[in-house]
Amino acid sequence: MCKTAVKAVIYLATRSGKDEKSSLKEVADFIGANEHTVGKILQQLVRQKVIHSLKGPGGGFYISEHQMNQPAKNIILAIDGNDLFTGCGLGLTHCSSERPCPIHNEYMVVRTKLNEIFAGNTIRDLCNPVNEGIAYLIS
Repeated sequence: MCKTAVKAVIYLATRSGKDEKSSLKEVADFIGANEHTVGKILQQLVRQKVIHSLKGPGGGFYISEHQMNQPAKNIILAIDGNDLFTGCGLGLTHCSSERPCPIHNEYMVVRTKLNEIFAGNTIRDLCNPVNEGIAYLIS
């Protein structure tokens, strides 16, 4: 679900300078995801203060300038928690350096790199290539 969340937030970020709010249907349609699933994700992102929502006429989902500067990692933390960055690659609960799973050492490198990518890039950093037309959210 965090992949859908990342795409939804990037979509909202591409609209941030236009002072426009996006409806749930609009976000779901654009990123090609189930509206019910996107609704749950967006509400969780609002609760975790990754994005904002406004009810009523003219309402919808949006991201503030301040939120654009948060690390992209916050999206993943809000939806899936820290497991992507700390958990076992095979999902074992007691994997460690002392009791490693079969892919422990290789996955530790991947986890570290994922953490660097998402902690080192802001939401704005992910949005800019989309706005410039050099990266895409849909295929």
